[in-house]
Amino acid sequence: MKIKLSDYVRPLLLGALFLGAAAQAEVKPLNRVVAIVDNDVIMQSQLDARLREVQQTIAKRGSALPPQNVLSQQVLERLIVENIQLQIGERSGIRITDEELNQALTSIAQRNGMSLEQFRAALKQDGLSYADARDQVRREMIISRVRQRRVAERIQVSDQEVQNFLASDLGKLQLSEEFRLANILIPLPEGASPEAIQAADREVQALYQKLQQGADFAEMAIARSASETALEGGEMGWRKAAQLPPPFDAMVGALSVGEITEPMRTPGGFIMLKLLDKRGGGSQVREEVNVRHILIKPSEIRSEADSKRLAERLYQRIQAGEDFAELAKSFSEDPGSALNGGSLDWIDPGVLVPEFREVMANTASGEVSKPFKSPYGWHVLQVMGRRATDSSAEFREQQALNLLRNRKYDEELQAWLRQIRDEAYVEIKL
Repeated sequence: MKIKLSDYVRPLLLGALFLGAAAQAEVKPLNRVVAIVDNDVIMQSQLDARLREVQQTIAKRGSALPPQNVLSQQVLERLIVENIQLQIGERSGIRITDEELNQALTSIAQRNGMSLEQFRAALKQDGLSYADARDQVRREMIISRVRQRRVAERIQVSDQEVQNFLASDLGKLQLSEEFRLANILIPLPEGASPEAIQAADREVQALYQKLQQGADFAEMAIARSASETALEGGEMGWRKAAQLPPPFDAMVGALSVGEITEPMRTPGGFIMLKLLDKRGGGSQVREEVNVRHILIKPSEIRSEADSKRLAERLYQRIQAGEDFAELAKSFSEDPGSALNGGSLDWIDPGVLVPEFREVMANTASGEVSKPFKSPYGWHVLQVMGRRATDSSAEFREQQALNLLRNRKYDEELQAWLRQIRDEAYVEIKL
């Protein structure tokens, strides 16, 4: 069974860290720097490793490989942007503890229907090193948290935007179909000249014609797209129409599976979408969870270790019979729930951060979780109950808020990635 490390976090193509050692008698060329990125470097060995992993992924998909120099440029650009984000994480003091990493790997194993030991064995069978897998998951978690801090936290959606959305045709269709999409992006720099715009327009129209004549979309994306998902053949995953920026939100519903939109100008450049699959429609019943929690945040006067120890002491006091709500009122640093005894009331698990959602899902009704860490700090939670609910007005508003935030997040992420790439010192020596 092939293991998917990207089940836990937003997928970044696994760097081909998982290469077997060559025979010691083999003569190896000296490693060399292929790019300087701010205060770090990317080595030829890193590029070669990632190239091999990408080539294997493309081959398994059954797509043709683009020319080696084209693929090398795409992979190197991905490594550069990842490296910049990891350096931002380092400067911001983002650390992934061994306990968090173990929880993440356990979650990945469970998603694949395995115990941790079976997961190790499956990795070995696939020729992957468990230690290298841990390192890659750690890197992906750091990048995920960097994006949470730099992108997600600055996105605001007003109540009026939510109400306008619910009153719109798209809002009324929000519980309808979902679409699995792929994209190709031909970028334009901010303040592009008319000549640059015309050149990009000619390029994207030529690509569109090739696609209409039967060219493989994934191969074109790998070779030509500047999208973050280019090396995955442009695949974006499942989206609702409302999560897409105009005019694609109105166009995608009219597509048949396999069809491609005409190239459209957006702030980031020219984009084409391909509909890979569709699903859903009709009424939907969702699970809601009644949960309460205590949040302990590290601060200038309380270290990470001290925060963890306090959470553990509170957990022990609850286990000894002390009242959860009273402890939450006295100790919790979540201002939105502390005065209510830590209660988050009935909540859709989808609106919670993955770390909280995973622990909550594995905690039975009435039970209290052991202390765990999320991007916000250390938590102890108690599940009070679970229920299935249809889409009430309140639920529809929450879902509209999530959709609008996701739409803004996608746009903001692409803009932020371009910004940090433009601001970084990058010297390519390839």
